Amino acid sequence: MGYINNLRQIVGTAPLIMAGANVLLLDENNRLLLQLRKDNHCWGLAGGALEPGETLEEAAMRELYEETGLQAKKLKLFHVFSGQDF
Repeated sequence: MGYINNLRQIVGTAPLIMAGANVLLLDENNRLLLQLRKDNHCWGLAGGALEPGETLEEAAMRELYEETGLQAKKLKLFHVFSGQDF
């Protein structure tokens, strides 16, 4: 069980503020990799929440591997999104 699941057992459905990372993976034809998520049945990016002690880059690489089996050699920060709309 992961860090976020452990927190959820303590706080229930109360809002949590947590950092996360997603990966925009493009192929040579600029096609974007999406996955059909099991939690909400919507298409989305590979990614997830930061675990204690991880950098955002490490979290992005871990989530990409966990969710797709692909390993990133390097990542480039695209943008940081935060605030009420996110």
